[in-house]
Amino acid sequence: MKRKKLPVVLCWHMHQPEYRDPRDKVYQQPWTYLHAIKDYVDMVAHLERYPDARAVVNFVPILLEQLDDYAKQVDAYAVSQKIEQVRDPLLQSLVQPSALTDPASRMHVVRALMRANESRLIRRFEPFNDLIDLARSISATTTDGRYLSDAFIGDLSVWYHLAWMGETVRQNNPLVQQLMIKATNFDDQDRLQLFLLIGSLISGIFPRYRALAEQGRVELSMTPYAHPIMPLLLDMEAGKQACPHDPQPQHVSYPDGPERVQWHLSHGLDVFQRYFGIRPSGCWPSEGAISEPTVQALAHAGFSWLASGDQVLANSRARIGHVDNTCRHHVWQFDHLSPAIFFRDDGLSDLIGFDYQNWHADDAVTNFISHLESIHTTCDSEDAVVSIILDGENAWEFYPDNGFWFLDTLYKRLSNHPTLELTTFSKVVEQSLKRRSLKHLVAGSWVHGNLATWVGSPAKNRAWDMLIDARIAFKKACEAGRWDSETLAANLQQLAICEGSDWFWWFGDYNPGDAVRDFDQLYRLQLSRLYELIGQSAPHNLSEPLCIGAHESDATVEAGGVMRRGQ
Repeated sequence: MKRKKLPVVLCWHMHQPEYRDPRDKVYQQPWTYLHAIKDYVDMVAHLERYPDARAVVNFVPILLEQLDDYAKQVDAYAVSQKIEQVRDPLLQSLVQPSALTDPASRMHVVRALMRANESRLIRRFEPFNDLIDLARSISATTTDGRYLSDAFIGDLSVWYHLAWMGETVRQNNPLVQQLMIKATNFDDQDRLQLFLLIGSLISGIFPRYRALAEQGRVELSMTPYAHPIMPLLLDMEAGKQACPHDPQPQHVSYPDGPERVQWHLSHGLDVFQRYFGIRPSGCWPSEGAISEPTVQALAHAGFSWLASGDQVLANSRARIGHVDNTCRHHVWQFDHLSPAIFFRDDGLSDLIGFDYQNWHADDAVTNFISHLESIHTTCDSEDAVVSIILDGENAWEFYPDNGFWFLDTLYKRLSNHPTLELTTFSKVVEQSLKRRSLKHLVAGSWVHGNLATWVGSPAKNRAWDMLIDARIAFKKACEAGRWDSETLAANLQQLAICEGSDWFWWFGDYNPGDAVRDFDQLYRLQLSRLYELIGQSAPHNLSEPLCIGAHESDATVEAGGVMRRGQ
């Protein structure tokens, strides 16, 4: 009998937290729009190129709102020519460097324009490398931005954005090619045209992905609105299931956690539908973090599938003494109401995330396919499915040419493979494959199968206690009944931002100090703003850093801390 093809799902998770200052909406970090013009644009272009390719692309709703905001900023400036319409300092440096009048702000922007991958983005382009060398020399000797001319800042900003540009854009866009040939002495019109291109690339993201979804070539899925760790909102001590000896926050529960989880799910669905016009069938829970109550909450919200990390499956089976080294690539479910559960193949996902960046693309894809073919041989049952799930943004800057050759080869070869079939999670669910039952779920995430990345160490626990104190204050203010519906909505939005997972991810002395500083400051800023909105004074501890982080050379995580291995 001819064997069926092995279903393979590639799931790319697109995620950035809220970077806007909650008071003036000025962006504190540029990563949302930089990943848009580099990674979101490149990924959709690869999928457009191969009609037989299939993938799941997961978007966090709070990211979608920021993308829309960036597109609107560009449109508003194009009409008014008023720099006040542009609320990102790096984009201001591109379109109007003369607007940076404060000497300290000028130097701050120039230092920000130096933050790029050294080998893949800076050294690749000789003019950019030369500008970076000069900027480093100046910034090492002074903090006074008056020594930096508008022409220098303008040229540096042009090259910064050219270096961050997606490879598919670099290969096909005439403006980008013309600017790279010109190399220096960019004028106002050059910079304006590049700025407008950035806006058009961002605004094009929604219709391009939506078109592929309508054609059945891509499945779009979502994460709860502001990327909260749902198991911890539902049970503050859920982390002890996998790490029973880790210290815990002083507060033992999150006030009205189930209500907050449902808010993130329902509000996230509203935002997602607003931008893509469809209700997603599946959910990648924030950080793949699940627990038994989390699965039940997702079932209640109407999702037909969810996914998590491979080690969660291993921990859950081991808890009931079930250790099985045979095929684990199945569709699972927790109870009769449970959505289908897919578990990430950590080994294969991490090969893409961390290892193949230093391989020749052909060799990397050949190796990857050989692993899949081996799974096809081992998993002889008809219900096997391999789930490859990883960050769809940060991996590619460590690859040559933003991963262009790897992704191009991967889609090309998997689209035409005789025994492997690219598909989506919803398509697998529709096939009514036999599901394996999990009698028990140990709470955990895709990172090592536990929740220790977000709770269980001193700085992370302090951050949770500060958030719960704010949540308690929020409840008391709300119960006073003085908020109208508009005020309540704005306050709930700010609370949701504070509940995001990214703040807790970065607290730890193993992370690079500059990243820890940035996220620490923004977290305390967001909490302070929450207190302002509810009419209370912020506690004094919000003026003190939560965590310092490591010196860059002492940091112990790969990829600068933006990604983790699953095991």
